[in-house]
Amino acid sequence: MSYYRWQAEDLLLSCHLQPKASKDEFCGLHGDSLKIRITAPPVDGKANAHLIKFLARQFGVAKGAITIVSGELGRQKRIRIAAPGRLPEALTLERD
Repeated sequence: MSYYRWQAEDLLLSCHLQPKASKDEFCGLHGDSLKIRITAPPVDGKANAHLIKFLARQFGVAKGAITIVSGELGRQKRIRIAAPGRLPEALTLERD
C-alpha cells in the first residue's frame, strides 16, 4: 500500500509526524506512511496546527482545505487535502 491515494480531486495522505524537529520537511517513508518533520512541539494542538500550515504552503491550498481525518492525538495521521493546487517536488504523487 502506498502512503497516498486520490479520492476524486482530493488527496489522502498517511503521515508519520515527528514534532520538535530542527526544521519542517518531508523526509522519506516510515513504513507505509510519509514521514514529516515539523518544528512545533506536540502540546495543546500546536503540532497539528503547524502541520496544517506546512502542508497548505507545500500543496498551494488554504489551511481550510486540509483536514486531519484520523490520528489527531497521535503521530500516525490520515490527512485529506482538498484539490491540491500543486504537488511538492519532494514527493512523487502519480494520478490514477
